Amino acid sequence: MTEECRHLRATGRVQGVAFRAWTKGQAERLGLRGWVRNEDDGSVTAMVCGARKALEEMVTACWQGPGAAEVRDVQSEAAPAEPCDGFEIRR
Repeated sequence: MTEECRHLRATGRVQGVAFRAWTKGQAERLGLRGWVRNEDDGSVTAMVCGARKALEEMVTACWQGPGAAEVRDVQSEAAPAEPCDGFEIRR
């Protein structure tokens, strides 16, 4: 399996709705590594690394988000791998 990494940025109503915790749960379910954090501009960004199929599922899932989220856009770009174990929520 070749590992890939993607940098994701979700915008809309994505802060204050448990988007980070939801993202962590989705990533762990899909076997992805990386991190997620809130940004000052109101977006949520994440670095996710793993198998291409799992990454594609993660991007698709981010368009939905948790129940209270109102996702307007999800940007996904290829990114260089970052050293990380598991998946963490960053502040």
